[in-house]
Amino acid sequence: MNFKNVCVESVAYHLPENVVSSEELEKRLSPVYDRLKLPYGRLEMMSGIKERRFWDKGAFPSQVSSIAGEKAIVQSGIDRSEIGCLICASVCRDFLEPATASVIHNNLKLSPDIQLFDVSNACLGVLNSMILVGNMIEQGQIRAGLVVSGENGGPLVDSTIEDLISDSTLTRSSIKLAFASLTIGSGAAAVLLTHKDLSKDKHKLLGGASMAATQHNDLCRGSEDSGVHSEASPLMQTDSETLMKEGCKLAGATWEKAKKELGWTNETPTHVFCHQVGQAQRKLMYETVQLDMQKDFSTLEFLGNIGSASLPTTLGMGVEQVQPKSGDKLALLGIGSGLNCLMLGMEW
Repeated sequence: MNFKNVCVESVAYHLPENVVSSEELEKRLSPVYDRLKLPYGRLEMMSGIKERRFWDKGAFPSQVSSIAGEKAIVQSGIDRSEIGCLICASVCRDFLEPATASVIHNNLKLSPDIQLFDVSNACLGVLNSMILVGNMIEQGQIRAGLVVSGENGGPLVDSTIEDLISDSTLTRSSIKLAFASLTIGSGAAAVLLTHKDLSKDKHKLLGGASMAATQHNDLCRGSEDSGVHSEASPLMQTDSETLMKEGCKLAGATWEKAKKELGWTNETPTHVFCHQVGQAQRKLMYETVQLDMQKDFSTLEFLGNIGSASLPTTLGMGVEQVQPKSGDKLALLGIGSGLNCLMLGMEW
């Protein structure tokens, strides 16, 4: 896929104030750790995640997504009346119906002359939505579109800890299926895309490539969508080792395809931004795609895995800190359970 007329006008993020360390989570799990004789410190040692952030109890995905979306609109300087599409791309939603995007649309006071809907594809939702908006812009259907995501990992982590403590049959082997759930954090992000004629900064979205390996759809599965108002406790089981191995294998194939689409080599990207999972996955990912890890910007140490908001948040923070120069090439390496992979290229 290639774009000729699409620009990424702004990338914004909004983070919770509540910081929770891996050490704190292990203290809550002390009955399990002590019974199974697990070494304290293993969560940070294995994942590389020192801390993550959680919203205050009762925070709605629409609420935090709206804050990130407002930041993106203000940063861009684009009149909100120009926005012709709004997509909420987070795993977390306010409810099953209507679309959480409808609440965000009202919060942001966007034009009634707009398309709006939710897109759900695990951690890949924001990148998928950028392609959808990009295609609309390319076809001349809209001049600008906004993608938002608000992930709330706190309930999942709380439910996981409660479930592990109450499970008297738990073993050192079976607890591994819950490990990935303890790496989850919270955050919100937004990406505003425009036609190049509307863009002020001309940061081009060049295109990219996607691939799927859905024979592995069982490697990471969450429970039913519980919504904010439900009393159900979200849980997730993940075969982390196999997911990492097969995910990085798919990433390698997708990167080869993306390079051909973009006309790039491994030396082309100036900066690389990945979906943040853990230190072992990050290392294997870079070994597989054969990119220089020095070009990577990492946030997993202090944010953990914040689902679909992970990559755009990392991009937003990275751009602020590394200050790309005009002409720099940015690689966005996205992957989500399913398995699905989407990799995009930008020119600053």
